[in-house]
Amino acid sequence: MNILVFKTSLENRQQVKQAGSFLKQLAGIVRWNVDLHDEDYILRIVTPSLSPRLVEQHLQQAGYYCRELED
Repeated sequence: MNILVFKTSLENRQQVKQAGSFLKQLAGIVRWNVDLHDEDYILRIVTPSLSPRLVEQHLQQAGYYCRELED
């Protein structure tokens, strides 16, 4: 299992809910969450197979900033 970590522009619960609708379209997400208390609005995704670029592209197409945080 991989944990992908992203900086996003998801600033509130409504945006997280909307983004969740887009994330549900991606096969391979075991679970995900957004830390609204972090200044970078961190999105964490647990997945066995998704690439970070696919997640970034998918959320950017939905109108949200999303960039993987490197180790």
